[in-house]
Amino acid sequence: MKPRGRKTQVVDTNVAVVANRRNNESYTCANNCVRALLNIKKLGVIVIDDGDRILSEYRANCSPYRRQPGVGDAFVRWVHDNRGRADLVHTVALTVGKDPPHDFVEFPDHKGLAALDQSDRKFVAVANAHRDQPAIIEATDSKWWGWKDALAACGIGVEFLCPKEIEQVYRRKMGQ
Repeated sequence: MKPRGRKTQVVDTNVAVVANRRNNESYTCANNCVRALLNIKKLGVIVIDDGDRILSEYRANCSPYRRQPGVGDAFVRWVHDNRGRADLVHTVALTVGKDPPHDFVEFPDHKGLAALDQSDRKFVAVANAHRDQPAIIEATDSKWWGWKDALAACGIGVEFLCPKEIEQVYRRKMGQ
């Protein structure tokens, strides 16, 4: 159970990566990611899957055991270290569907999500499987901008930490 007032969220890997400030994202975007991760640690609950798919992706893109970890690295370590604490980390079961490894029974059936990246399906399935249907926090992957309406139709919100940048990149990629 989550304590009162703790917001339940699913965090896309790029939020931790951008929070590490090792790429060329804007200061504002990186700062928004840092604040989001610190807020989750202090006041939130993160949702991950029971097969460690999300945590494994975090570890592959961050370095939680480096001597001087970035905020994203430290967040990944916090998630790892607190997996057993139901007040901080919720773990939901995902059922692999007919086309493993990225096909999940818990993934919503919506034609607008048919082209959703295989590697991102676990985040959507986790959000959909959780009793609160928490929002997915997104930093810089512009494709999520194109999926936000279909996800909303399924009851899943996307919280964009860098909305102006994502929308600009999405419109440029889509020729708009």
